[in-house]
Amino acid sequence: MHHKLQTTSPLILLFCLAVFISCQDKSKQHTENWKSLFNGKDLNDWVVKIKGHPLGDNYNNTFVVEDGILKVNYKAYDSFNNSFGHIYYKTPFSNYKFRMQYRFTGDQVAGGAGWARRNSGIMIHCEDPKNIGLDQDFPVSIEVQLLGGLDSGERPTGNLCTPGTHVVINNELYTSHCINSSSKTYQGDQWVKVEVEVRNDSIIKHFINGENVLQYSKPQIGGPVDYNVEFWKSQEGTPLKKGFISLQSESHPVEFKNIEILEL
Repeated sequence: MHHKLQTTSPLILLFCLAVFISCQDKSKQHTENWKSLFNGKDLNDWVVKIKGHPLGDNYNNTFVVEDGILKVNYKAYDSFNNSFGHIYYKTPFSNYKFRMQYRFTGDQVAGGAGWARRNSGIMIHCEDPKNIGLDQDFPVSIEVQLLGGLDSGERPTGNLCTPGTHVVINNELYTSHCINSSSKTYQGDQWVKVEVEVRNDSIIKHFINGENVLQYSKPQIGGPVDYNVEFWKSQEGTPLKKGFISLQSESHPVEFKNIEILEL
């Protein structure tokens, strides 16, 4: 008796391949356990520090929650008066991906500096907010600078600024205060997605709308500071391995939502 050779249908092979790819995607999604840092209801788990005011004093209701969004607002301000502010998540992190969406709205408050128009930032590897001086402008940290377009000209976002810190770029210690990313300019009040990948004191990457726009390494203490000068001078060159995450208020209304972290 002759037996007919059984062959597998191409359709069955394609189906099996699709199931395999789907399972791989689900497995990847399962392993990426993103955690929300902002509950969309209140400022629990966050600590406010505004220049000239003690830790925990949300001066003039600068940081508010409305419609599930964390907003920086200046409705109660007559003038900005250099009231630089930061809102810190309650615990430090070391190895992680951080992501959120942001947008600038409305007009800058009276008294804000020209450079601060449509300007905010994510501060990573921040010093402990409990150690911030009463009149200190910015925490010693690495800043992922967020900028909006000014209607004309180029103004990239996802840049790097370094208050009291240095980094290494192209194998050289970078000591200037800011460097632009390769991002495009985002005009108006549109939402922009920003993500930061932080690998301890190794590599840090900035992403805007999914595109890697800047990369550097070896964050460390260094450069001018405006508070506790002798201490920070003694720490110069110390690697920054971890720190707090904060969001800025620099005189232009800005909104943040979908604030999440993935620890690595």
